[in-house]
Amino acid sequence: MSGAPGEVPSDELADLVARARAREKQAVSRLIGLFEDTRPAAAADRARVLDLLDAESGSPCMVLGVTGTPGSGKSSLLARLTLEMLDAEADLSIAVLAIDPSSHVSGGALLGDRTRMRNPLDERRLFFRSQASATELGGLSPSSFQVSRLLTRLFRCVMVETVGIGQSEADIRHLADRVYLVLQPLGGDEVQFLKAGIIEVPDAFVLNKCDEPAAETSYHHLKGSLGLARPFDADPPTVHRTSARTGLGVADLAAEMIGAIATGTPRSHAEREPHFFERWVTDEWGRQGRRHLVDARGGAAAYLASEGGFDPAQLAFDGSIRAALGE
Repeated sequence: MSGAPGEVPSDELADLVARARAREKQAVSRLIGLFEDTRPAAAADRARVLDLLDAESGSPCMVLGVTGTPGSGKSSLLARLTLEMLDAEADLSIAVLAIDPSSHVSGGALLGDRTRMRNPLDERRLFFRSQASATELGGLSPSSFQVSRLLTRLFRCVMVETVGIGQSEADIRHLADRVYLVLQPLGGDEVQFLKAGIIEVPDAFVLNKCDEPAAETSYHHLKGSLGLARPFDADPPTVHRTSARTGLGVADLAAEMIGAIATGTPRSHAEREPHFFERWVTDEWGRQGRRHLVDARGGAAAYLASEGGFDPAQLAFDGSIRAALGE
């Protein structure tokens, strides 16, 4: 794109949006670059892109979160699962946003999920994007929410594969409409599942690598821990047994996800925004910015409503906090 943030020519932007709506991968990638731009001035261009996309409303998009412990086979399972879903549903389109951990030493990220997601290059219904976590807590990248705002307007389903899950990695609950937790055999007994603080989060469980001998024991440990951790669930969450290597259970899990996409009610964009706006304020301005947001602007939800959405709120808050700090 030519021009500085906020100055991309209208005809260039409109052409790019039209090609992205046709799910041309290069156009989608170029727009993602705009949504990953952290400079406040880029908010104006993002708002123009979203206005163009919202002018032609499409089918609502379900966001499915796929999280789990490192080594549980999330990436390999997604590679097989997405193709199974597309084969089963001709009208389906899927974008995968995979978050890879960044090194706390070097700051770099391998982005190794690319090696496992070998999707057909000519298949426009399937799009894949890797992001580095930038050592951010929460399991997502600092720009994952921004990129999801774009992808949910272009695809029928967005799958977000997080870094992993633990007590500090709960952002996926604020982004996804449905969360799947992927575990592997020998991940622990009932007490270990409870100690990990992960069992309360997901809507469904996936015990992967079920071609291994220990899978049956792990399955019963997991089922036993659900009754202890979630005694008030009207219906216990489903536990799927899969193997990304052999394909065991993948078709059943794909069918369940397709059903969730077809019958689920996605959150509105406005419902997702307050949590991530507050995270943006904290990342950019720290505790002082957060206090300003709450004390002077009534909190994230009220401020977003008063400013007319995420992008104008970013621009307005940048000026507001600078004025409050006397810059």
